[in-house]
Amino acid sequence: MVATALFLSVLVGPSPALARGVVFEDVNRNGRRDTNERGIPGVSVSNQDEFTVTNGRGEWQLSYGDDTIFFVVKPQGYMTPVDDRQLPKFYYVHKPAGSPELRYGGVKPTGPLPSSIDFPLHKSNEPEKFKALFFGDTQSRNLRELKYLTDDLITKLDPEGALFGVTLGDILFDDLSFFDEHNQAIALIGIPWYNVLGNHDINFDAKHDHHSDETFERFYGPSYYSFDYGLAHFVVLDNVMWHHPDTQEDKKGRYTAALGERQMEWLRRDLERTDDDKLVVVMMHIPLDSLAEKKDLLGLLSKRPYSLSVSAHTHFLEHRFFTDKDGFTRPKPHHHLVNVTTCGSWWGGDPDQYGIPHSTMSDGGPRGYSVFSFDGNQYSIEFRASNRPSSYQMNIYAPEVVRVDEIETTQIMANVFGGSDLSTVEFRVGDFGDWKPMTQSREKDPVYEAMVKRADALTAPFRKLPAPINSPHLWKATLPATRQRGVVPIHVRTKDMFGQVYISTKAIRIEY
Repeated sequence: MVATALFLSVLVGPSPALARGVVFEDVNRNGRRDTNERGIPGVSVSNQDEFTVTNGRGEWQLSYGDDTIFFVVKPQGYMTPVDDRQLPKFYYVHKPAGSPELRYGGVKPTGPLPSSIDFPLHKSNEPEKFKALFFGDTQSRNLRELKYLTDDLITKLDPEGALFGVTLGDILFDDLSFFDEHNQAIALIGIPWYNVLGNHDINFDAKHDHHSDETFERFYGPSYYSFDYGLAHFVVLDNVMWHHPDTQEDKKGRYTAALGERQMEWLRRDLERTDDDKLVVVMMHIPLDSLAEKKDLLGLLSKRPYSLSVSAHTHFLEHRFFTDKDGFTRPKPHHHLVNVTTCGSWWGGDPDQYGIPHSTMSDGGPRGYSVFSFDGNQYSIEFRASNRPSSYQMNIYAPEVVRVDEIETTQIMANVFGGSDLSTVEFRVGDFGDWKPMTQSREKDPVYEAMVKRADALTAPFRKLPAPINSPHLWKATLPATRQRGVVPIHVRTKDMFGQVYISTKAIRIEY
């Protein structure tokens, strides 16, 4: 009998090591399980490879290795604890030997695995209709730029009742030594804050990609994970693949936009276990169209009735739409937002009266953030400019003075910051004229072009601006003949892809 058992163990190999724990309702929110606190059944837990679901007593078990991060998938109606930096604590890092030696440090040795890894959750008032804030590229390279972020945005920001916020990568600009100061600043907003890994948030001295996020893991936990709010399922991906100089023929380090087989398999499992009635929101740093697995990812999302993806990285805002030629096979194109960046053009440009660079983006839009509104499995998105009212949605360009005999050859232009190919834009001259269509035109924002030329001509300590791009949200029209004279308003009205309407006005003077 003993020989038979031994023979079977040789055939199938030893059983994998298993981690165990409980997901429980933390009624008194002290972070530990007390004797009267029940386990919560039906909650997903992952080790970044597999998923399991807690049993009737809230118990779970998963395999593990010497570098494993376990996390609970926050379910609808519950919230994980947050620390004093408003960072959700939904994970447990198991690195018994700690991270390899790195310039900015990683995770210290965690020692042996606990006998039970318990995840506390508490009930949360979580309606199906809610808002979330999305930052792209906060990207401070030093404490001075972090002060720009704090003074110009964070301390003046209205969260608008948002349940949580997300930074879509490039949290910092290479110097990872002040992650904590950044987190302290973001915590002033006062809502839970999730984070995505960006190409400027990695350890450039890491010999392998799987060690490039060790400092990120110390502060934020796993670089890919998921969580639920309302009828939305949020998936954070790490699409920054690091290639150390020693692995490259030219001995130059570089990153590429890729997920890798392990993360793709985890994503397949994550989406398979997600109900079809949920809106899947995929968050990444580098835009989807640059991703090595673009078609594979879009193929997975094609199986979903409701999906959306969002990135940052480019330092301009653009709504992109993917169809069957890209691998997305549903009748309606997949919507991908390249989010506005919170640092604009890397905190470049000449400073304002408070010493903060205007850092206008290369599409001519101001730096800012997005407000996402979710209603069940539907959504809408609004642009917000830093330290400006919510009504500031466009710039109108027109001559200050127009001669009567030149009106019908005079062009006007509108840069609608959150506009897309699905927007309609109209204008009228005066308060009672007919609304006339404006034509979308991908060209350089003329005012931003002038900014760049002026900045290039100056010798100044501020950072240069990037070259202008053909903006994806410019519209133009020619003024019609009019009998109006003197100071006359030009109104521009836009309706976006969500049916949201914005109106802005610029005054010109019409003279003989």
